[in-house]
Amino acid sequence: MINDRLIDAGSVQLAVRDFGGDQPPLLLVHGAGGNLAQMTTLARALRPHHRVVTLDLRGHGRSADGDWTWDNALGDLAAVCAQLEIERPAVVGHSLGGMLAALWGQRHPDSPGVVSLDGNPPPTRLEHLPGLDPEKAAAELARLHAIFDAVQAVAGQVIPADQLPDLVEQQQMAARDMGANEKVWVEGFRRNLVHNDGETSLRPSAGLTAQLRTEMNQLDLGPVYAATTCPQLVVLATRDLPQQEPFAELYAAHRRYLVEQAKAVPHLRWVSLADASHAMVIEQPAVLAGLITEFLAGSR
Repeated sequence: MINDRLIDAGSVQLAVRDFGGDQPPLLLVHGAGGNLAQMTTLARALRPHHRVVTLDLRGHGRSADGDWTWDNALGDLAAVCAQLEIERPAVVGHSLGGMLAALWGQRHPDSPGVVSLDGNPPPTRLEHLPGLDPEKAAAELARLHAIFDAVQAVAGQVIPADQLPDLVEQQQMAARDMGANEKVWVEGFRRNLVHNDGETSLRPSAGLTAQLRTEMNQLDLGPVYAATTCPQLVVLATRDLPQQEPFAELYAAHRRYLVEQAKAVPHLRWVSLADASHAMVIEQPAVLAGLITEFLAGSR
């Protein structure tokens, strides 16, 4: 029985969806700008082998706003476990959620395992782009972060009421283009809408987006992987999203860096997933569920 509820994490309330069952527990964590609805298809694929619990991270979906730090977000995950009486969960996360999974593994050596689904900070330095001419790398980084600045500038802006139907239709079309569950996709879009004083905006806010960027830009996962003693799996993308294609050389170089980073940690298991972009949770949920299930079963 699927159960939606709000739990008190101290300074914030968190929206949680528990897929139930008596199998080993697994926390499934979405990425930046997402929410728990976007993990539904993967959660259903994992249900035969796990009690899957998803949540809206603070500042996303139906969860309350709160300052974003890694410590705060990890505390939120711990609060979910405490409130739902979950002991020693596996933690699986996509994108931002994958970074949280990696950090959880470092702090919880007794975890049965953590899985990062392309959970990598964005490239910010020349050393993140091996094989790319330094002058070109610097120019591409500047161009990329100008795009991120523009996205941040419009985060949380009010959406005119007459535009909402068109935005929903665009979401439906995007779901069809990706071969995704249309109902789940639209739920994910609507779940991030905020209605205040007759106005509608989209979460996360500009302030939270800025905090997220700062935290991710300062995160180096190499030492985190090296210090983690519980089983850890990193699943990496192998191709670009359409919006990444104008930066094809940059992202190809960054993928090389991510593979080098993973190879440098002997006890880390990693997979470069064939024909997978950063949207792998939407593209290949059944494949990912198989990888995750096999990995965690072998770690027991």
